[in-house]
Amino acid sequence: MIRWLIYLGGILLMTSISCTESKAESAFYPGEIWPDDKGVHINAHGGGILRDHGAWYWFGEHKIAGGAGNSAHVGVHVYSSKDLYNWKDQGIALQISKDPVSDITDGSVIERPKVIYCAKTRKYVMWFHLELKGQGYSAARVGVAVSDKAIGPYRYLHSFRPNAGKWPLNITNADKKGTLARDFEGGQMSRDMTLYVDTDGAAYHITSSEENETFHISRLTDDYLGCSGEYIRVEPGQFNEAPAIMKVGKKYYLFSSGCSGWAPNAARLAVADHIMGTWKHIGNPCVGTEDQKKITFDSQSTYILPVPGKKDAFIFMADRWRPNNAIDGRYIWLPIKYKQGVPFIEWLDKWDLSIFNK
Repeated sequence: MIRWLIYLGGILLMTSISCTESKAESAFYPGEIWPDDKGVHINAHGGGILRDHGAWYWFGEHKIAGGAGNSAHVGVHVYSSKDLYNWKDQGIALQISKDPVSDITDGSVIERPKVIYCAKTRKYVMWFHLELKGQGYSAARVGVAVSDKAIGPYRYLHSFRPNAGKWPLNITNADKKGTLARDFEGGQMSRDMTLYVDTDGAAYHITSSEENETFHISRLTDDYLGCSGEYIRVEPGQFNEAPAIMKVGKKYYLFSSGCSGWAPNAARLAVADHIMGTWKHIGNPCVGTEDQKKITFDSQSTYILPVPGKKDAFIFMADRWRPNNAIDGRYIWLPIKYKQGVPFIEWLDKWDLSIFNK
């Protein structure tokens, strides 16, 4: 494959010419260009993975070149894989709308799409952080779309703010103030988010709320299309974003970052005995040099990927954002390891799934 790096107006643009057949990979190279089956760098930022019928499906934000790529001009891209190393371009799962009054019109903000399968309805359900065009980050909504197939196309249903008219389960009367009270009637803010389906089939929405001050974890309705009204506040006032969750044995671990815009910062890790229980902050999960720990290997968490067939095996998925040229964002995938039962992450230039055999 031949790639061209072109400078236009101080912006690095990336284009590619693919060979007739791309080289099969058998390892991960964090932070490097990751070609798909066409030889083009994978375009699925802020993404998540769905495991379905023996294949993996990677959904993420489709970016375009330059700063304009920080808004949605194409939609949500999807790729499929049989081995996690090599990915086939399956096209655009959710298209943006050309209707100027649509919530997902060209120029809106669609971030961190996640897809889960609802066995009850036999539907694939996509949630994402939505900001309405021309409103900056003030809308703070979730968007929901559904499909009969994993790769789509997904049909956009609606957007909303979660849990309108409901107080958190773990609130006190003294907490009924500030942005939580301000947004009580219209629904709570939702920005960076993820979805999680527990072992009992219950699904949860985890999001940055209250002007990013506090995480909210909400149980979804049985059809996964809305919030049930049961939710909790996690680490109030700590300004967390970029949630990513996993379950090891009977404990839940929530990875996140601080709030520093597109600039990376130190990762955070919290633990709980129940997803709707009491969460305890346990520090930075990264090990390495001080510089690596301070900026999470120049990345921000987006998803924790379970590796099937391997006990307690998970991959930490993160993004290395490039806001001045969004299409050049890179992917940081690293194996999660354990020390005295506590998860940690360290940098590897190259690795493969055999690391989980050790």
